[in-house]
This record gives sequence, structure tokens and C-alpha cells, in this order.
Amino acid sequence: MMVQKLIGALALAALGSVSTIAMTQAQESLVVDTVFQLKTADPARAFEPTASLFLHAVYQTLVTFEEGDATTIVPGLAELPTANEDATVFTFKLREGATFSDGSPVTRDDVLFSLNRAKNVKGSAAFMLAEISFSAGEADDEIVATSTFSDPGLPARLTYPAFAILNADVMKENGGLDTEEASQSDTADAFLAGTSLGSGPYILTKFDIASEVVLERNDNYWGEAPAFEQIVIRNVANTAQQMNIMRGVSHIAIDLRPDQVGSLGDDAAVISQPGSDMGFVFLNANPEVSETTSNPDFVEAVRYAIDFDGIMNIVGEGAGRPGGIVPSILLGTVPGEEAPVRDLDRAREALARSGIENPTVEMAYASDIAKHGISFGDLGAKIQADLAEIGVTVNLVPQPVATNLDGYRAGSLEMSVQWWGPAFPDPSYYLAFNPGKLVGLRVGWAEGSNEVIEEIAARAALALDPAERDAIYKEWQMALNETGPYIPLFQPPTTLVSSAAVENVSYHPTWTVDLAAVRPAAD
Repeated sequence: MMVQKLIGALALAALGSVSTIAMTQAQESLVVDTVFQLKTADPARAFEPTASLFLHAVYQTLVTFEEGDATTIVPGLAELPTANEDATVFTFKLREGATFSDGSPVTRDDVLFSLNRAKNVKGSAAFMLAEISFSAGEADDEIVATSTFSDPGLPARLTYPAFAILNADVMKENGGLDTEEASQSDTADAFLAGTSLGSGPYILTKFDIASEVVLERNDNYWGEAPAFEQIVIRNVANTAQQMNIMRGVSHIAIDLRPDQVGSLGDDAAVISQPGSDMGFVFLNANPEVSETTSNPDFVEAVRYAIDFDGIMNIVGEGAGRPGGIVPSILLGTVPGEEAPVRDLDRAREALARSGIENPTVEMAYASDIAKHGISFGDLGAKIQADLAEIGVTVNLVPQPVATNLDGYRAGSLEMSVQWWGPAFPDPSYYLAFNPGKLVGLRVGWAEGSNEVIEEIAARAALALDPAERDAIYKEWQMALNETGPYIPLFQPPTTLVSSAAVENVSYHPTWTVDLAAVRPAAD
């Protein structure tokens, strides 16, 4: 059946969620409810989930992912790139026929301007391009991306919506800059809040960070015609989202908890699966911080004393237990059944080998926030109780999130529960957990601390073939599970709900839902 017509403004007002589109002539529209996390409509400056949600339908990147898959890169504005042997130089060839919403062609100059601007504006996503430079290739339709290090994950970086391609000529006329002065002198942010300069299937017609974002069909779209005349993305509280789906006022609800979906009825399609974030506990590997947590046998004791099933009960329905530090929806993940399981005998034996009598450790956690509704304090209390069963005393240290992050980044916390999410969906992002890398340094794990793990990581950093990368990253994580200072705990649940009026709704870790892929349900 076709997507139902929007109901009148009075009915929407009764539900406490008035959308301006409800006051216009009835038309085919896709209505999406979410709790806004939104600051800007400028792709180069955007990093919030709601921005990625709508920007992905308005702008396009050189390469992308399809249908919720986060493992296989497909062509976007460019064909899949070729790479040199050490994965430092990638050459992209523009596909023919791509145009912006004003009908002008997408050119190499647009690509170079957009990517250099994204790097030089220094928005929140710019760190992903810090070691990458962009230049013209030999042919007029070629762009060369050069990294200062071996980076097989570079194409995956460029799928992020912040690295979308914009119409360079119009940008320059309205305050856009791609030079090193862009972070101070670029003024295109306000202009982009009221217009669209992309090549995607929809154009932006309204941007209100408090209430709603409205997209309309791009009649000049160079690909398959968009399915809807209009997409309305509304800022709606969690409880109202549930009611709107039940009453047919909206078609997609993004922020419902798993416990809210039971009352929705058979007409609602529910996607409940582990998300891309990762909750983990670490033990500081620096003996100057802690002689206890830097003891490998003590780490083993903790790893096998944790009641992982009990942790999953705290996290709730729809959560996942990863087999390693790379979440289950990415390339190179280890199946959950291969993860360590609780073994109190092994834990006690390891503790005895450590030579530490009556060990006491301090476990810090952020006490004033909850991620995905999950309390760090609840996780800490569970781990405290688990370790008490083998004779380890854990003193919980609740901290404001700023204090906790400062200690974590300084590498001074003895033990802590932390959170990690991928900025881009590629396992190379998790090499930050290696000795001497970003997260490794935060847990006191210096370069040269583990030759086996570092050798595997070095091979992973060079592998280009997807099958080879998948195998090496699994090998690397199994080694981390044996001797690393991290204990992956869970992936929190992600819940998407859609009405029977639409189909082809799937979850993606970067843009949540590919709105351009959603279709009216078949008759």
C-alpha cells in the first residue's frame, strides 16, 4: 500500500508534535521522529547523529555503504579506488553523469575544494583527514588521496558525511574557503542552513535545530528517482515517538528503548540489534600507576572472574557480546561465542600466580551520564561484586564525566569502565588500542610492550584485500583477548521502529538510517 497521507494539523497538535508540513496540502511524505543531536547543516562542521542522518540523503561522498552494510564499500560519486602496495596512495576516478541539485556537473575541482575545506575548517570530523592530502590525478576525472602512513581504511574514512562533495563555485560565492585560513575565515555555515549544494536525492528546505529538518525531492538527481516528495525529520521526545508510531503519525522512530516496542502491535517492524558502540573495562598497564593492574596474571584473573552474562542482563535486550574489541557489525569482528567466558577456577589460579595477596584496586567511572540508558555505576557495582568472589577488593570511584575523561586521557586511572564508538566503520580505527597508540597510551600500554600484538597489528595496517583484512583483524583481537589490558563487555542495543507503510529500513552505524533507501510499502 502507498504511504498514508499526513493527517491534519489539529490531530498532530493533540499529540504534541506539530509539523509544518502537516499544514500543507496532503502529499506523500516520510516522517521520521528522533531526539535531536544537531548543531549545523554544514557537512564539514557536522559530527552529530542527527546531522549524519539527513546529510547522507542530501550530499554524497566519493564512496559509501549500502543497505545497512558496514563491511563492504561501494562506489559513490567515484568508482572504487586503486591503491599502491603500501596503502598510502589511493586514486579515485569520478563516475560519469553526476550532477548537483542545480544541474551543474560534479567535477574534480568540486571534490578537491570540498575535501580540503573539510580538512581546513577543522570541524569535529577533521581529525580523520589530519594525515591525508588531496591532489589532482593525471586524468581530469582523477583525485589522489595520499596518507602519511599505511591506511587501508582510508576509503572508509571518506564515507563519513562530513567529507561530502559540495558545489565549489557556489560555496566560494557564499563564504566558503578551502585554504588553511578556513577555520577562522570560512563563513558558509549560515548559508548552508538555508540551501543545498549537494548531489544527493534530496535537497534541504528547512533547518531548525529545535524542531525539524525538512528535505524535498531533488528533481535533478542523477541516480534513481527519490521515493518521496518530502522527508520530515522531527525532534520528538522518546515517549511521544512511541505514541506517534502507534497512531500512524510517523513512519520511523529512532530512539525507542527495547522495552517500549512490545506494545506497538504487529503493524510495526522492529529492528533491535547490537549497535556499533563498545563498553569495555581496562586495567592500567603502567607499573608506575599500578603494580597490581600491570601484573599480567592479575589481568587474566579479572578477565575470567567477570560474569559476562550478568553484564548482559544489565545492558538489556538487544545488546550484543562481541568476541573482541571490534564490534560485530564491522569487518574483522570475532564471533561472540569465541569471547572469554567466566571461569572462576582459572581466575583464582591466575590470581595465585600473580603473587599479589589481598589485592585492592580503584575503579573510576563517569557517574553523571548514562550511555544508551546504561549506568556506568551499575556496571561498576557488578564488576565489584564479581571480583569479590575471587578475593579482589574493588573500590568504586564515581566521578563527573569531565574529571573521569581527564584522568583517562592522562593515563592515570588504575581501572575504569569506558566507551568507544567508531568515527568511521572500519577495523583500522581500532588499531588505536595498540601499545603506544591513542587508547593504548590512555591505559599505560607503551610501544614495545607486546611484540606479538604489535607484529599482527603491523600486518593489519598494510592488508588491502577484504578477506585478508578480516582474518588478520580476528587474529589480532584473539591476541588482545589473551594478553591485552582490555576486557570488552558489550555492544549496547540499537532499536529502530518503522510502520507498515514503509519498507527497506535498516540500521547503519554512521547515518543510522539511509533515508534515501526507504520506500513506500508495496501494495
